[in-house]
Amino acid sequence: MNIKALIFDVDGTLADTERDGHRPAFNLSFADAGLDWHWSPELYGELLEVTGGKERIAHYIKQHCPHFTPPDGSPLDEFIAGLHRAKTRHYIELLARGDIPLRPGVARFLGEAREAGLRLAIATTTTPENVTALLRSTLGEASIGWFEVIAAGDVVPAKKPAPDIFIYAMAQLGLPPEACLAVEDSANGLASSRASGLQTLVTVNDYTLDHDFSQACAVLDHLGEPGKPCRVLRGPAGLAPMVTLSGVQTCLQRGVA
Repeated sequence: MNIKALIFDVDGTLADTERDGHRPAFNLSFADAGLDWHWSPELYGELLEVTGGKERIAHYIKQHCPHFTPPDGSPLDEFIAGLHRAKTRHYIELLARGDIPLRPGVARFLGEAREAGLRLAIATTTTPENVTALLRSTLGEASIGWFEVIAAGDVVPAKKPAPDIFIYAMAQLGLPPEACLAVEDSANGLASSRASGLQTLVTVNDYTLDHDFSQACAVLDHLGEPGKPCRVLRGPAGLAPMVTLSGVQTCLQRGVA
């Protein structure tokens, strides 16, 4: 079956948002709350093993300050939720300043997909506000409407690596896994997409270079664009210098997994 839809992860896939977007936004939210916590790039790389911002904060507290109690006396889960709301606000401000561009080839590949009539969807653990802010700041207001489904945040209870978010996105599209291709950047994301039955193209980033991507149909450093060719790290060499729909379709038909 030919691909009818592309389902994109967001953080680390559409843009390198983690190191220079979410991480400093978390730190700003901690400062707002009067906390002396600071997530360095190295520590944040470890925390990325936990998907979901609120879940990441809870994990950090459990591992690094297990005796912590909220200074305002609120229940811990409410305090964490408040930190996360503040973090989202700071993150959107960073995006509004244009500090977080799309990764190479993303805009080109999205344009090719739209011209070919493919349906587009998003499946991510980040909040809907973060998704729309990224799209608005990089591709313009109209780009939000390009995506038929934006499955994000707490729309499903179990975050990646559980398959729920991809299953939800496909249900909203009304398509089976064999009619869709997922685009991911991490081992957790790949585990989620593969558990939902999706073939998956992976574009790595600095935080995910060493992850196990043996179940991906192909692994590249990015999608490639004129003047900035991509490198195929695993899979058909024909996907370089730029990932195209025809190249991906050939990759899937060969049964690369």
